[in-house]
Amino acid sequence: MDTGDTAWMLTSAALVLFMTPGLALFYGGMVRSKSVLNMMMMSLSAMGLIGVLWVLYGYSIAFGNDVGAGLLGNPGQFLGLQGTFGGTYVGEDGAPADIPLVGTIPATVFVAFQGMFAIITVALISGAAADRLRFGPWLLFAGLWATIVYFPVAHWVFAFDGTTAGEDSKGGWIANTLAAVDFAGGTAVHINAGAAALALAIVLGKRRGWPKEPMRPHNLPMVMLGAGILWLGWFGFNAGSAAGANGVAGITFVNTVVATAAAMLGWLITERIRDGKPTSLGAASGIVAGLVAITPSCSAVDPIGAIIIGVVAGVLCALAVGLKYRLGYDDSLDVVGVHLVGGLVGTILIGFLATSAAPAGVDGLFYGGGADQLWRQIVGALAVTVFSFVVSLIIAYIVKAITGLRATEESEIAGIDEGEHAETGYDFSSLRGGGGLNASSLSAARGSQDTVTAGKES
Repeated sequence: MDTGDTAWMLTSAALVLFMTPGLALFYGGMVRSKSVLNMMMMSLSAMGLIGVLWVLYGYSIAFGNDVGAGLLGNPGQFLGLQGTFGGTYVGEDGAPADIPLVGTIPATVFVAFQGMFAIITVALISGAAADRLRFGPWLLFAGLWATIVYFPVAHWVFAFDGTTAGEDSKGGWIANTLAAVDFAGGTAVHINAGAAALALAIVLGKRRGWPKEPMRPHNLPMVMLGAGILWLGWFGFNAGSAAGANGVAGITFVNTVVATAAAMLGWLITERIRDGKPTSLGAASGIVAGLVAITPSCSAVDPIGAIIIGVVAGVLCALAVGLKYRLGYDDSLDVVGVHLVGGLVGTILIGFLATSAAPAGVDGLFYGGGADQLWRQIVGALAVTVFSFVVSLIIAYIVKAITGLRATEESEIAGIDEGEHAETGYDFSSLRGGGGLNASSLSAARGSQDTVTAGKES
């Protein structure tokens, strides 16, 4: 065990967990004020639900010894995290007992780090269902989706040969057989969540009044704060995936900075050319698009390649968010346009921009590697897209048949916060005769207005 690596990975796990409240702020500010609590509850509830499922069997499915040709880890191997603690930490002679390791860090630290990935992936999906998905059915969908889709796909992408079992056992098929590069989850996290979001939006149907009625973000400062927190947490996401405090973490950290900066500029320039004005929402969205695109590729490219990936992601994602109006699906907060498209951009561009000078050690088409890595990236990306979309569609229809999905028309019109949680995000009672603006002050205000009006008439 290396104490420096362990300290960095504990910090990274905390940073990744911090991303979920950041996402709650990002999503919460983008919806209307009457839906902000429900939107934020969907993100925070993923922390509770997926945190428990991960310990019970999720980690074992994702990182247990392969039992299905690279498709699934052994569900019983680490059931309840058995085998990751190593018994007592102090032996009879007073010396530290052996602690199971993953590389140079305790297995429990690796469990915690990867568990944060599972939480944020599920939370990402909720943005497509804003304003109309009931809370109970969301929890049922989230639990089923994590079990049937995310945990197996995490095995495909993240489980290398003998990574966690300490044995020479075959891992996931994308990481090992296909040898596609996905350093921190462009496929397992972003493409996976984006495809699921599209399926859920289709089954849910459109928000009432969309797209004719304006449904603008109610709190843009909240959106920008959320984007800033996501950027901070993403350093744990990407640099933490190095599994140690080392040179790989440093390179991925730098690439994460410059790709995100470039994507923000790319999005803003696109807005300026297309709409005439760069917006704060565009800046926040560009940040997230860049973070998404560099997630799979941060270990495979140099900083110039990272800038190119960022610019391309910023431009394409800015254009992609308009597809929902042409194709007719109501992806409320553009999960498809940012996460699915951004994930595809970052994953596929590895096949063009990868350089063997980077830690991944592969050359893309532009660096003399031919199309070998490109086809691997395309196959991996398409496999996750199709699997996640089809299975998510089935899960959504099953949940719809069992419990229903949508809030009532009355709840959607009045606000899903009140209908689902008996709460509102903002207290406007002072405007109805309570708090600071009481009856006497209203009367005084009316009297002043009457005086002014009389003077004008005279």
